[in-house]
Amino acid sequence: MAGKSGERKNQILQTLAEMLEQPQAEKITTAALAARLDVSEAALYRHFASKAQMFEGLIEFIEQTLFSLINKITAEETDGLHQLDAVLSLLLGFAQKNPGMTRVLIGDALVNENERLQTRINQFHDRIEATLRQCLRMAVTQGTVSAELDANAAANLQLAFVTGRWHQFAKSGFKRLPLDQFETQKKLLFKLS
Repeated sequence: MAGKSGERKNQILQTLAEMLEQPQAEKITTAALAARLDVSEAALYRHFASKAQMFEGLIEFIEQTLFSLINKITAEETDGLHQLDAVLSLLLGFAQKNPGMTRVLIGDALVNENERLQTRINQFHDRIEATLRQCLRMAVTQGTVSAELDANAAANLQLAFVTGRWHQFAKSGFKRLPLDQFETQKKLLFKLS
């Protein structure tokens, strides 16, 4: 039975993410989610105590997915600039493949929801910025960027770039793809000397 419960929870989260992929999505209600799944609202609440818990499930999925891949990148790639490139490509590519999750990443889907959700997304962004800073510091240590580089300012710029691309993607109705022009743009972003 536990397996079926876990499957149902995943189905609920997947459907929620699909509903967030609608470019002109209105506020998602538990009634609309239940109707989409062809179950009662009570059935949703058997798996999640609240809608906020459903969004927490999506955030947890995002965190686990991205940080497991980031940890793999930083463990396998020894060059700081290559780490930076791979992490930025991952962040943009994840959004491009998961439009509904992008709305969670930018906080758009969390408007009028429990404020702890936005706090958690802010903490996620802080962790991403810390990862970027670590990659940049490694590049400084390796001598591939200037020793004069302010890793804090550069990491913040990189994060602002990523979140800006996520916003453009979501606000364009998922037409302006996050990875468009990245090969050219990273030449500008990586001018770190």
